[in-house]
Amino acid sequence: MSELRIFYKDQDKIKVARTISALKQLDKKDIVWIDLLDVSDKTEDTLEGFLKIDIQEDEEMEEIEMSSRYIQTDDSIVANSNFLKENFEIEPVNFILKNNILVTTRDADLGSFNETMKKMFVNTRSFPTGYHVLVALMETRVEKDADLIEDTTDLITTLSSEINASDHVDEQVLIQIKDLQEKVTIIRQNIMDKQRVISNLMKCDLIPEELQVRLTMIIKDINSLFDYTRFGFDRLDYLQDTFLGLVTIEQNKIIKIFTVVNIVFLPPTLVASIFGQNFDIFPQLHWQFGYWYSIVLMIVFTGLVLLIFRLKKWL
Repeated sequence: MSELRIFYKDQDKIKVARTISALKQLDKKDIVWIDLLDVSDKTEDTLEGFLKIDIQEDEEMEEIEMSSRYIQTDDSIVANSNFLKENFEIEPVNFILKNNILVTTRDADLGSFNETMKKMFVNTRSFPTGYHVLVALMETRVEKDADLIEDTTDLITTLSSEINASDHVDEQVLIQIKDLQEKVTIIRQNIMDKQRVISNLMKCDLIPEELQVRLTMIIKDINSLFDYTRFGFDRLDYLQDTFLGLVTIEQNKIIKIFTVVNIVFLPPTLVASIFGQNFDIFPQLHWQFGYWYSIVLMIVFTGLVLLIFRLKKWL
């Protein structure tokens, strides 16, 4: 869905214009934030000419290296960051800050953007410039990342309970562990991406002094999230080791059963081998009860072996 939103100040209120032509009626000093959601190239070209900026294409945002995601000039800031969607898909977002105006470009609807917009209308005074909007977006995104970590932690706890309660192991458990490991990895990479952007913003002399404290708090929150992701990795490693241990135990039980069966049938096989030899002179060859004697002998030996296993607590 293509959508353009221009947030501007009108006395003590924040209002929204949804057409690019509205730029002609607005004073640049009143514009706070311009959000571009999958807009046309023509709209981007018009905005570039109006603000004298360069909006990056989707391919440029995706291909840009992590170390080059932040660029600062004398009067502007260009930052690229990946935002996670609910399904753990990555959505690249381009931020451009110039003359106190924030311009964001993206191709997908993001919950953190929608929540920040709601905050703007509720607490207008907290968003006098685009710098304040950018910091609010980062704060909201980090909160979303914390929610994703919490949800993933709940899934890990549920999986752990299922493993403990299950009487047998299933290969599906290993697939679930692998899926959770990938999710935690994606979250960690996403958090690391935010850390780079925030760290660069803290060094920027264009950022208002009042926002430095909030940026510091975001960094602290990010560091705490790193600890949670590390804890998630440790738990998943533990679950994986537990699963492999249970698999080994089940395999040992199966091997044990086969071993017992083989040993139990060794004495009867020995008896059958003896009585099955074709010698001309055999003491019980013409004995009337020879057949039943051999059967009873097999049963006795089998029972004796089972009794020994039971007394040794091998069964």
